[in-house]
Amino acid sequence: MGSPGRLEEKGRSVRIIGVGTSNAGASAWSRYRMLVAEHRQERLLLRGVLACGIGVVVAGLSVWWAGPGTAMAAFAAFTVYERTRPSPATSWRQGAVAERRTGRSLARLDSAGFQVLHDRALPGAPATNLDHLVIGITGVYAIASRRWRWGLRLRSEGRRLWVGNKPAGDLAGAAARAARTVAELLSLELDHEVPVTPMVSVHGAKVPRSGLRHGGVLFVAARPLPDVLSARPVVFTSAQVATVTAAAERMLPPMLETLFRK
Repeated sequence: MGSPGRLEEKGRSVRIIGVGTSNAGASAWSRYRMLVAEHRQERLLLRGVLACGIGVVVAGLSVWWAGPGTAMAAFAAFTVYERTRPSPATSWRQGAVAERRTGRSLARLDSAGFQVLHDRALPGAPATNLDHLVIGITGVYAIASRRWRWGLRLRSEGRRLWVGNKPAGDLAGAAARAARTVAELLSLELDHEVPVTPMVSVHGAKVPRSGLRHGGVLFVAARPLPDVLSARPVVFTSAQVATVTAAAERMLPPMLETLFRK
């Protein structure tokens, strides 16, 4: 990691500006809201027509007062189905919820030794964001949040990561690439090597409390994540944490601001 003096010799300001100004899941939630807003009126009209049709049929087959209640129940059922059925909007919403939950978990870290940045844009990859960046006395961590169906087991077999009976894709590779990008940016900015550990915050799926390592990436359940980070060996001083955090603020703008600039 190098001596503490090397990080401090740059003489850069360590004032931390706007830490956390881009909240966890902010850009994912914004994308979800934009997708939901598309053709909203048409979807509401279709749900209303279908619900009224069902209500009319029920009223005709039984008593008239059963119709309105059935129509309202059908409208509610259609609304729930639209929110939960597989779709790009549902994926963005679930991703935003996972990021927010990870953000709440990371908020338990001691602010005297850790700083957390959420939802940061990665330069050179305009469509990609870094869900969470933790900079603390135990190191620097690039953390992605992922949600799977409750109760599935996350396991590593050979070169493949499995969630239940399905492969998880190249999630470990994507997390490792994001960590390398952040490490290169920080090392260049500070003129000193700054290793970044790739991690994935797991929601829903079962994973050992101490984590599961696959492809050089540590998968940890969201709830014990702060304890896992705090328990690692101390490698930075508080002054170094502030220096690295300030560099990260300069190099990694909030993703939401990047979207708005477009």
